[in-house]
Amino acid sequence: MSLSDSYFDTVIALMSKARERNSATLALAAAALADCIASGGVLHVFGSGHSQIVAREIVNRAGGLVPVSQIVDPTGGWAEVLPGYGEKLYYRYAQQYAPQKGDIAVVVSNSGINPSPVGVALACVKDGLRVASFSNMELSAATPSKHESGKRLFECGEWAFDNCGVPGDAALPIPGHDLKTGAVSTFPGALLLDLLVLEAMDRLCANGLDIPMLQSANTPGGRERNDAISARYRGRICRPI
Repeated sequence: MSLSDSYFDTVIALMSKARERNSATLALAAAALADCIASGGVLHVFGSGHSQIVAREIVNRAGGLVPVSQIVDPTGGWAEVLPGYGEKLYYRYAQQYAPQKGDIAVVVSNSGINPSPVGVALACVKDGLRVASFSNMELSAATPSKHESGKRLFECGEWAFDNCGVPGDAALPIPGHDLKTGAVSTFPGALLLDLLVLEAMDRLCANGLDIPMLQSANTPGGRERNDAISARYRGRICRPI
């Protein structure tokens, strides 16, 4: 079987496994997110290193929620190993966008051991936000934390999601080579984030509540509609282009 065929099969299997394994956690976190959105709250997302791709999945997305705000690392992730960086990054963000007690924060890191994601998660908890972590539980559980607290990301906050990936992220052996290829954490991580938002929407619909939803700006009236809804959250959401 080719590497591309093996990768496709592996990713599809991991996404199914991730959905099944995280179903109970999804239900709990989605209920909290629905309550947060219904009360005018905001979902804050942060991805460490390559996991910025996962976090970005639900930011400013057509069909997604308007009140989603990204905590952006201007270093692109290279500073994720610096002690204290995550805390400073969060507090600088908080000064500008004023997260409120009871808001939800999602922190994504495949390894879940570096100072930056753990620092952001702990700073969110300290600030009164309810935190959901997304990481590879097998890898994290077997690896010491690099944060001064000694905590791994899955040990921070209320809900710990497992992307069900493999240690080292790359899943496919190449004949004649020592290293593997085919990093797999992005797809199940993005899927779980999308499911979290969709399950929250289900709950809002079931209770007859408004969903502050984004329309594609490339459809008639989309940009104007989005601007009108976004005005409710002026000064509270960061949505990088």
